[in-house]
Amino acid sequence: MTTQSNTPAGWYPDPHGAAQTLRYWDGAQWTDHTNADQQAKAAPQMPQQPAGPDPRVQRQVQQQAGVAPSGSGGGSLFTEPVLVVNQKAKLIELTNEYTVMDQNGNQLGSVVQVGQSALKKVLRFVASVDQFMTHRLEIRDAHGQPVLLLTRPRKFVRSRVIVTRPDGQPVGEIVQQNMIGKISFAMNVNGQQVGAIKAENWRAWNFAIVDHAENEVARITKTWEGLAKTMFTTADNYVLQIHYQLPEPLLSLVVATALTVDTALKQDSRGLG
Repeated sequence: MTTQSNTPAGWYPDPHGAAQTLRYWDGAQWTDHTNADQQAKAAPQMPQQPAGPDPRVQRQVQQQAGVAPSGSGGGSLFTEPVLVVNQKAKLIELTNEYTVMDQNGNQLGSVVQVGQSALKKVLRFVASVDQFMTHRLEIRDAHGQPVLLLTRPRKFVRSRVIVTRPDGQPVGEIVQQNMIGKISFAMNVNGQQVGAIKAENWRAWNFAIVDHAENEVARITKTWEGLAKTMFTTADNYVLQIHYQLPEPLLSLVVATALTVDTALKQDSRGLG
């Protein structure tokens, strides 16, 4: 009976007898021992087995956010029913960065603040002036390619986030509607409201996302990042649950909302809420 070898073509056991070593025969000569590092880089890599579910993320989703396990989606930012948005913990936040995962902890993408000058970083270090500055963020997929661009112009009274495609095509806007009581945001496309984000308490920890007919289509829940992170870092963590596959451009605005809620509303004050 013949068995199939996993050794790539052209690679053979070391003819000089070195244990567990493969060398490449190019048709004229063996690769030299001195090129071991290059040899290792040239050798085809065996595919890694996918890691199992991350229990920390599962706990964040199921126990902290109260979201029951659901079937997996298409493995992208726009096809998964649950997105976990965790801000990178920093003692001093000079650049906003977030990791976006599915409900099992598989990374789907990231959010990175871009276009900051050295002067802007200095001002953010010495004073709480974020609301008076324009902020730009890129939502990137798992391969690091931008899929949405977000701009929050300088904020004097109410916050506004402009959402576009990487090629500059407009998607819509997320506009703060009130200053007192439970904060709410409108999601607008071409001047028409297609949905809204409504805080469920004055601390704006949890949000219901509704469509134009006031039907809830998604929910954002802030999860507890731990006392040490809350007191001494700027990290905020959220879980987005999308109840069913949404049409565009509502879907892109819902994803943008979940990934920018901290920038749009929470960025200007720390506190426990």
